[in-house]
Amino acid sequence: MSSREADFMIFSSLEFIYFFLPVFLLLYFLVPWGKKWSTTAANFVLFAGSLYFYAAGEPVYVFLMLGSIAINYICVYRIAGERNLSQRGKQRRKRWFTLALVFNLSLLFLFKYAHFFVHELNRLLFFIGKAGDLDMLLLPEPSLENPVGISFYTFQLLSYVIDVYYRKYAPERNVLKMGTYITMFPQLIAGPIVVWPEVREQMNERHIRPEQFDRGVKTFILGLGAKVLIANRIGTLWTDLIRIGYDSVSTPLAWMGSWAYSFQIYFDFYGYSLMAIGLGRMLGFELPENFRDPYVSRSATEFWRRWHITLGRWFKEYLYIPLGGNRCGKLGNLRNIFLVWLFTGLWHGAAWNFLIWGLLFFLLLMLERSPLGKRLRGNAVASRIYMLLLIPLSWTVFAITELDKLGLYFTRLFPFLPRDYVSNVSAGDWLRYGKTYALSFLPAILFCIPAVKHFLEKFMHGILGTLLYLLIFFAAMYCLALGMDNPFLYYRF
Repeated sequence: MSSREADFMIFSSLEFIYFFLPVFLLLYFLVPWGKKWSTTAANFVLFAGSLYFYAAGEPVYVFLMLGSIAINYICVYRIAGERNLSQRGKQRRKRWFTLALVFNLSLLFLFKYAHFFVHELNRLLFFIGKAGDLDMLLLPEPSLENPVGISFYTFQLLSYVIDVYYRKYAPERNVLKMGTYITMFPQLIAGPIVVWPEVREQMNERHIRPEQFDRGVKTFILGLGAKVLIANRIGTLWTDLIRIGYDSVSTPLAWMGSWAYSFQIYFDFYGYSLMAIGLGRMLGFELPENFRDPYVSRSATEFWRRWHITLGRWFKEYLYIPLGGNRCGKLGNLRNIFLVWLFTGLWHGAAWNFLIWGLLFFLLLMLERSPLGKRLRGNAVASRIYMLLLIPLSWTVFAITELDKLGLYFTRLFPFLPRDYVSNVSAGDWLRYGKTYALSFLPAILFCIPAVKHFLEKFMHGILGTLLYLLIFFAAMYCLALGMDNPFLYYRF
């Protein structure tokens, strides 16, 4: 875990669970409920608490986020206030809309992508400059830190501006409600990506029933268990492989490592999303589902209908459909899908491996549209084997940002590939690590199976269910008290 991530009060931290959350809930429920003015007070407490939550990790970037909210509020106000339907009025609306888009995308580019693009441009100039003096044109590379969560709250601001511009709904005149929507701490750092209509009614008026709060607590505990008891434990295998060096890993251990990372990133992000949904319920909000058993998918197409659902929805509604979707012929549709996956890869990070990862899924989705792909989906056994190979391979590309190390790791996954190094593999390493991590793999595999989850849900009610939730909670607390590594992988995106 980086020092920046360590500064944040992540949901699965003792500081958040024993300090921030109890104090915040106490203040939140001191607000008298049942009247319209009290919802405003609750929104203020939520807004202030969310700013404190974010400032605990990055106090300087709180002002960046507040500035983004203010500028977008002004742009949206001018867009909606321009009722003149003349050509001049339409041009003014378009100018304010363009200003909002340019501002949001420029901030995202500056903080997240500028260093990568300038670095790659300098590499190109240096290469060309070997034959002359073009290396004198090298540009200074920006060294700005990427604000945690900027991709998520920027996408929410963009969806809000775009929807108001196209008159899907009226803008929110109350700046506190808009600010609370953007900064709401359950989904601020890593989603789910929430669109305004999903929380608009609750921003205006909400009543928190005891059963809703109870459901929220239980959902939070399930997410905490997924994160701490599964993701954190199995993720240490991938950390071990990085420590010993990819060139010293046997082929069976390399596949174990790729599957360990695959389970880690799923239960890490799924656990975070469950905790966010649980916190939302405690506060009177119903946040959207973000995962739906993705590892039982029988194709890459199905996988992306089940994984990070709110991100896929965003790209569909705000990029794919505006580009023409499937209404612009085969070549146009191919272009649109290509652009969606190009930007999906870039959204996750400014590195070549993320671009390769996005384009990999573009190629797979195109393959699955072919007659071969249709036959594959029709064969239950072949489609399962296909995904058992695809899932760990795709996440390996996602995990290793340095291309030379990525290539090295693939020579361990596929030892018949040519290599230019002498491997130093310890005999039987996969057996030793297999014994160590067997009890970590078992729950990871079981809780990817919908039937197992549905079976357990029957026992999560009544006294027995309460005892199981308490067991999960105290087991997670015990692991955190021992100081186990506790990063959130998606914090860096």
